[in-house]
Amino acid sequence: MASDMNDYFNKKKSESGFEKKSTGGSGGGNNMPQMPKIDLNFGGAKAGIVYFIVAVVALLLLSKPFTIIEEGERGILSTNGKYQDQALLPGLHFIMPIIQKVYVVDTKVRIINYAAQTEVGTGAAAGIAVKPAITVLDKRGLPVLIELTVQYRLNSQFAAQTISNWGFSWEDKIINPVVRDVVRNVVGKYDAELLPEQRNTIAVAIEAGVRDSVAGLQNAPAELQSVQLREIVLPTKVKEQIESVQIAKQQVQKAEQEVQRAKQEALQRAAEAEGMAQKARIEAQGIADAVTIEADAKSKANYLISKSLTSELLQLEQMQVQGKFNDALRENKDAKIFLTPGGSTPNIWVDMKDAKQRTSTTEK
Repeated sequence: MASDMNDYFNKKKSESGFEKKSTGGSGGGNNMPQMPKIDLNFGGAKAGIVYFIVAVVALLLLSKPFTIIEEGERGILSTNGKYQDQALLPGLHFIMPIIQKVYVVDTKVRIINYAAQTEVGTGAAAGIAVKPAITVLDKRGLPVLIELTVQYRLNSQFAAQTISNWGFSWEDKIINPVVRDVVRNVVGKYDAELLPEQRNTIAVAIEAGVRDSVAGLQNAPAELQSVQLREIVLPTKVKEQIESVQIAKQQVQKAEQEVQRAKQEALQRAAEAEGMAQKARIEAQGIADAVTIEADAKSKANYLISKSLTSELLQLEQMQVQGKFNDALRENKDAKIFLTPGGSTPNIWVDMKDAKQRTSTTEK
């Protein structure tokens, strides 16, 4: 653009000189004033500067001199291949392109499922890894499968040191080997048929062993959340043996329950019999006591009567009885009367007209 303008002014200058010559004037007074020559090359320098600035800005934008760390993440800053000790916290961070680079690592809770069968719908993208169940030999060398769920997270405080020491595949180098080693050491102490009974004890021992092993590593690279024992898969023969033992135990328990029930029933019948016998004894004792009381009462009454009897009272009683016999003789002329001398014994009379011969005795 500047060269075009210079050409334009040079052309105008040439045309002015041609007009001057055509007038034939040789005197300086008739010369037209010449326009000053303008150098416009400075415009090209400014445009270059602008282009340079635009290019630099575009380059910076394309090279992305900043990074954003989300929550649940940490940034590992690498300068010329060397990791910075302190991890970058969530937020916006500026870096020098080409020289520096940021590696984002996940610090959220992650899960490893050790399963006998592949679980559907899980994967590393969701923070869940699926690995084969752990094969362990019991105390006698029988193979046993252990299914676990391990929850853990990267220690954000030492994230840079962990990546520097173990690399980005630190989980496969720390968590997985530790879990398998601890499970084999714990389960290998038991016989296979005892594992179901000792399930809780084994689960506690496995979690404690994994936690201590991970925490004992340099810079505590991971934080263990939990270790859950999900399933103990026993060999088929061991399962059948356990089932037969369980059936036998159930039968023994059933027999013991029958014996206990029979004992309870016998004790109940014995208690009922004892109650009835006790009742009979009480009733008999009551009757005996009643008879004794009645006899004692009669004895006392007779004693009192004997003490109260006098000759005059006896004569009066005899006279009353004699009067009753006299009344009887008036009604029955054929009656025979036997009188005891003195009147100390009962008088007896017999009605001769009565075919059955009634006998009446009156005590005095």
